[in-house]
Amino acid sequence: MKRFFYAISVIAAIAMASAGSTSACTGITLRTADGNVVMARTIEWSGSDMYSCYVVVPRGHVWKSMTPDGRLGCEFKARYGYVGLGVEQSEFVTEGINECGLSAGLFYFPDYGEYESLKEENLGSSVSDLQLVSYILSTCANVDDVRAALEQIHVFGIDPRASTVHWRFAEPSGRQIVLEIIDGKCVFYDNELGVLTNSPSFDWQLTNLNNYVNLIPGKVAKGSIEKMDLKSFGGGSGLLGLPGDVTPPSRFVRAAFYQCSAPVLDSAEKTVAQAFHILNNFDIPIGSQYAPGETPAPIPSATHWTVASDLSGKKIYYRTMHNCQIRCIDLSKIDFAKVKFTTGALDPIKEEVIHYLTF
Repeated sequence: MKRFFYAISVIAAIAMASAGSTSACTGITLRTADGNVVMARTIEWSGSDMYSCYVVVPRGHVWKSMTPDGRLGCEFKARYGYVGLGVEQSEFVTEGINECGLSAGLFYFPDYGEYESLKEENLGSSVSDLQLVSYILSTCANVDDVRAALEQIHVFGIDPRASTVHWRFAEPSGRQIVLEIIDGKCVFYDNELGVLTNSPSFDWQLTNLNNYVNLIPGKVAKGSIEKMDLKSFGGGSGLLGLPGDVTPPSRFVRAAFYQCSAPVLDSAEKTVAQAFHILNNFDIPIGSQYAPGETPAPIPSATHWTVASDLSGKKIYYRTMHNCQIRCIDLSKIDFAKVKFTTGALDPIKEEVIHYLTF
C-alpha cells in the first residue's frame, strides 16, 4: 500500500507538471501488404527518469482497482493472458497486447476529459483510469467486447490532481476505437486513420487535418511568378507547411502524414522496423521543453520508450531512451495457463550498447 501511494503521487506530479515539461504520446498504425496490423507509439515525460517495466499476466490473475483513499474498487480476474508495459508499478500498464491480439493503450488527455466521480454505491464496479488498460486486456477479446465492458463499469481518476487520459483499442482485423470520457460519459470514435496524440479531443484533431490539405509527398513541380521561373531547393518540398513543433495537434498532423505516405511492406517484422523509424521523428530532446534558466532533468531523452505491437503475430517490441536496441516479447511462446505473474524493469542496466568494429 505504501508503494501504491508513492506511485500515484509520482503519476500526479507528472500530470500536474505537464505544462512545464513534456508529457506526451504519439501513436500510429501501419498495415502489411497482407493486412496485418502494427500498432506503435511513444511515451514521453521530461521531468525525471520514470520507472518503466514489463508485466506478463497469466490467465486467472486477480487485479484489484485502487482508489485515492486506499480502498479497493472493482476486483477482476484475467480471462486472457497479456503482456504490458507500465510506469511506476505493474498495475499501471500504459500499452499492451493480450493473447487474442487485442491492443490497448493509454494517452495523456489534459484539460479536455472529465471522469465521473467515484461513488460509494459503485465501488465494486469502478476501475481507476490508470488500470483500465489492464482491465480491458484481462477481460476483452475484441473491440466489441471493449464497448460492452465500458457499459458495465465506472471509470474514475486515481488521483484528483492528475491529468485525465484517453485510450485507443485495436484488434487484429484492423478495427480501432478511441475512448474519451467527456462530462462523465464515455465517447467512442472509430479511428479509421489510426493516429492518436493528446489534447484536444480526437474529433477536433481530425477536423484540424483540413488545414493541411495542400501537403503532398515528394517534390513540388516547377512554377513561375511573372517571368521568373521557380523550382524546389530539393526533395520534400511538398511538405512545406508541415508543422514541426511538439504540440499534440502538430504531432497528430505529422504522424498522419508520415504514416499515410509510408510504403506498404510485405512482412510484419519489416513493418515494425518501419514504425520505429517513423517514430524517430517524434523523439523529444531533453531540454527542449524547459524555459531559459531552468535545469533539464539528467536523462537522455524526453521520450522514455517506443513500442510496436504486431497484432496477428502477437508480438510486442520496445526500445528505450537508455538502450536503442529493439527487444521483443513473443506472446505465442508463452503458455498463459501456466506462466507465473512476472514483472521487471525495461532496462535492468541503463546503458546504451555500442558495438566497436576492429580492423
